Amino acid sequence: MKNILFQKEWNWKISGISLGLVFLIAVIFVKPIGVSTQFVILDGIIWNSISDNIVVENESASSGYSSSNAYLNKSGGKYAKNIANPFNYSFIFVLAMVLGGFVAFRLQSNKDSKTKLVNNEIRECRYWNSNGKRYIAAFVGGFIVLIGARIAGGCTSGHMMSGMMQTSLSGYLFTIGAFIVAVPVAMFLYREEK
Repeated sequence: MKNILFQKEWNWKISGISLGLVFLIAVIFVKPIGVSTQFVILDGIIWNSISDNIVVENESASSGYSSSNAYLNKSGGKYAKNIANPFNYSFIFVLAMVLGGFVAFRLQSNKDSKTKLVNNEIRECRYWNSNGKRYIAAFVGGFIVLIGARIAGGCTSGHMMSGMMQTSLSGYLFTIGAFIVAVPVAMFLYREEK
């Protein structure tokens, strides 16, 4: 019964193939996956709840909605429409990612595995030995990545995964840039102690 209730860690090959299949199914049946835009939508929902004139119905706009904010109003008010009607595929997908990650963590069967213990030792030796400091660093890093994703016009899932699957030049350029930065940073952070 324990094996049914708790998930086991997949190896990287099964995880990669599964992720590729999920993206392929999404691209074929719904639309390409991209999540960073949904943080803009969440900001717009909060902003619109405080100031009710940010998003308004507009019959002349192709989406039926417009915004006084130029960014939210682009593409015929597409973002404005998503703010007015947030329960759409993309927004629910992002919420499901957060919930799915939490559920997967809670159900993980090998929480005390050797791999996890080694990773904890690496974090404690090289970084701060405080969970609070690590959470703050992770939040700041995530915030910087999100700003970069908006400047680049899309996130890792939009450019790298969905973009490369559709043979988008921006997807390949984004991926090359991401690895040019990520590999040296990972080598620096996870170098062996002498």
